[in-house]
Amino acid sequence: MKIALDAMGGDEAPLKIVEGGLQALRESGNRFELVLVGRQDDIEKEIVRLGAGELNYSIVNAPDVIEMSDTPNLAIKQKPNSSIVVGLRIHQEGKVDAFVSAGNTGAVMSASTLILGRAAGVSRPTVGTPLPTVSGSCFVLDSGASSDCRPQHLAEFAVMGSIYASEIMQIRNPRVGLLNIGEERTKGNELALASYTLLEKSGLNFIGNVEGRDILMGKADVIVTDGFVGNIVLKFAESILPVLRARLIQYADKGIFQKLQALIAARTLRKALKGFSYEAYGGAPLLGVKGVTIIGHGSSTSLAVKNMVFRAEEMVSHRIAWLIENSIGKMDLKVD
Repeated sequence: MKIALDAMGGDEAPLKIVEGGLQALRESGNRFELVLVGRQDDIEKEIVRLGAGELNYSIVNAPDVIEMSDTPNLAIKQKPNSSIVVGLRIHQEGKVDAFVSAGNTGAVMSASTLILGRAAGVSRPTVGTPLPTVSGSCFVLDSGASSDCRPQHLAEFAVMGSIYASEIMQIRNPRVGLLNIGEERTKGNELALASYTLLEKSGLNFIGNVEGRDILMGKADVIVTDGFVGNIVLKFAESILPVLRARLIQYADKGIFQKLQALIAARTLRKALKGFSYEAYGGAPLLGVKGVTIIGHGSSTSLAVKNMVFRAEEMVSHRIAWLIENSIGKMDLKVD
């Protein structure tokens, strides 16, 4: 197996990206080859600094860099030799089995769709994000790929999310919930009402509507919504841990006794709320393309990058892209 890693993507690239990639190789015992894509001289400097030893890696030179501030579609055209475009191109050519990037999210999504193409039967790819719950974790999608969706899209998201939850998260017969403003099937806007009808006849384990308060309570394993709402949910979840840290610091500043209490509480919270850190899951899969793309946070640390690489390995091993194409193409997910 070969996994391409965008060495130039992320706020601290290439330092943290190369470091995380090499950590994945070390911990895996070299069970796959890591293909580092980016400016060769910069990558080699980091490898020398870190010491790669006998690690199983190679480098593909890509002199251009798509910056976080670049307009996605324009950057793809203007920078054909960027690490994102080159990495996805060698994936499409079959030279690697997956592509991982913490770079410009819009560019990674657009380039993946354009270069890899959509899987048969998929009208719109989706980004899914695991979130911790009281009983484990759930999978929320779409978390930012498509702001405006039709009922057919949400039904496809549910199928793809169920496959991911079953294969990667090891959840048997995952429960699918439609994010809405109430539990009753008559609640919600036109998108929610029509999507409910489609999900009912999808053959999935559809449990009906779920509300915002149900997400972290673990009421559903797969939660479906449009990318506008999904991204807000994701960003809100990402704020929980920093807010708790800030409140602890504020409490600790009140005195020595409070500082000791906060220190004890911080250690417990760090363990209990570990799942709220994006580092734990590394990155989010882009489902519905002909291949494997993992998209990471722009501020990804080496730990997050390591976990992104492992997510890509899992998706390749479980043949997620093939399962999606084989399943969704046979289903009737259109509004009557």
